[in-house]
Amino acid sequence: MKMEEEEGRKIREAFIAEPGHLLVSADYSQIELAVMAHLSKDPNLINAFKERVDIHKRTASFIFGIPEDQVDADHRRIAKTINFGVIYGMSAFRLARDLGISNSLAKEFIDSYFSTYSGVAGFIQKTIKEAQEKGVTFTLFGRRRQILGINSKNKTEQQAAQRVAVNTPIQGTAADIVKIAMIRVHRRLKKEMPEVRMLLQVHDELVFEAPQAMAARAMELIQEEMEHAVQLDIPLRVSMESAASWGEMHL
Repeated sequence: MKMEEEEGRKIREAFIAEPGHLLVSADYSQIELAVMAHLSKDPNLINAFKERVDIHKRTASFIFGIPEDQVDADHRRIAKTINFGVIYGMSAFRLARDLGISNSLAKEFIDSYFSTYSGVAGFIQKTIKEAQEKGVTFTLFGRRRQILGINSKNKTEQQAAQRVAVNTPIQGTAADIVKIAMIRVHRRLKKEMPEVRMLLQVHDELVFEAPQAMAARAMELIQEEMEHAVQLDIPLRVSMESAASWGEMHL
């Protein structure tokens, strides 16, 4: 386990439910990739989510040209790095550094990714162009962010601004969805299960405390509200867990 993961677990172990209660975790599964699939309208990405396959294994299968049942841990690790790296505008140089491979091989992987998910490539190009023309970019729900430096003559500054322009609609929309879900869940719990309390929001995860006898029903209610918070081209998925402490989850 990486040091930061171990430190994170130690912090979570400090969150303990009251006697007779359980902590409930509701975590959106790969919400940023789901948002990217919706925004890009890429058919391969959308199909992977609709078929509920391991998106990283599917990507690895495309990139390496092998059946999914032949994808090993290294193949999947590379594909996962690329899947999430695209959201942040990862360059071939950065990918090569993170994976410990040559720049030329990293470029091959990225080129193969965009060949497979051409809709994602189109979305990135369109988003950058719109940001250059308007100076702003938007989330799916209309929140706007000014993109400073998008037309800078300084190439480094311009590239950094392009990464922000592409990342904002994805991460910003994911954040919007989490906030909408929090409102929906809060209203429903207040009406039907006021004994259940929302405690924390950490990235794409919501943490609740529920009386032990109500935990199972609360998990059903929370999952239902979160998965139906918004309507996208692909279904949202939420992973549910419960335990006496937060540190016992995500093992």
